[in-house]
Amino acid sequence: MKKNSSLIAGLTIVGVLIIIAFFAKFISPYNPYEQNLTSRLKPPSYKNFFGTDELGRDVFSRMIYASRVSLSVGFISVGIATFIGTILGLISGYYGKFIDDFIMRLVDIMLCFPTFFLIILVIAFLKPSIYNIMIVIGITSWPGLTRYVRAEVLRIKSLEYVLSAKLAGLSSFRILFVHILPNILAPVIVSFSLGISSAILTESGLSFLGLGIQPPEPSWGNILSSGKDYIHIAWWLSLFPGIAIFITVVSFNLLAEGLRIFFNPKEKI
Repeated sequence: MKKNSSLIAGLTIVGVLIIIAFFAKFISPYNPYEQNLTSRLKPPSYKNFFGTDELGRDVFSRMIYASRVSLSVGFISVGIATFIGTILGLISGYYGKFIDDFIMRLVDIMLCFPTFFLIILVIAFLKPSIYNIMIVIGITSWPGLTRYVRAEVLRIKSLEYVLSAKLAGLSSFRILFVHILPNILAPVIVSFSLGISSAILTESGLSFLGLGIQPPEPSWGNILSSGKDYIHIAWWLSLFPGIAIFITVVSFNLLAEGLRIFFNPKEKI
């Protein structure tokens, strides 16, 4: 692991982000919802590290609380997508025939629509909230993983140990979840890490467009959205949330790359 710089860097940054989100109440110097119109649009200073917004709220405090939103959406929505994609991929690859055809045609239909626009379409009919965003991102992000898991199952189910398990009279459930699933967990975990960065970008994009987390609840996307109206006089409202999104996405991509190398003993570091 000492030679795996991507894994170390990714784990370090993600670990720091999780600690910040978990202890936001203690790290935040101000109440992120408290308004002070006499201090609106103040530039960064020792009193307000990231300046203040158009309502005089401390941007640094709002950024810290917004990390909770981004990480929650990332982990939970990708968890939903990973669960659905893994189960459908296992069933499709193992049973084949008409079950495989039905699931693969469903995947093809889902992949015909750009994921982001499909999410926007669904969100437009729902009340914007963090829970709806988690669910919608989760139920629209599973097709790619399903195809990958199916391909791995098709490869593994013809190996000797699976054939031996069938000859021993083990149930399909036991073969799937005891003998096959543990051998495809590595790529699933890597896909999970990559999916989090995509989910965070999607949530930020929805919040920027006004379809995601609604003010006064802070999120990096809606802080960035409010900053676009003041970009010429309050550059910090656009700069700092943009940097936070960039660092978070890069850290999860580094983590995924490091995990890919870690789980593949043939990979050179």
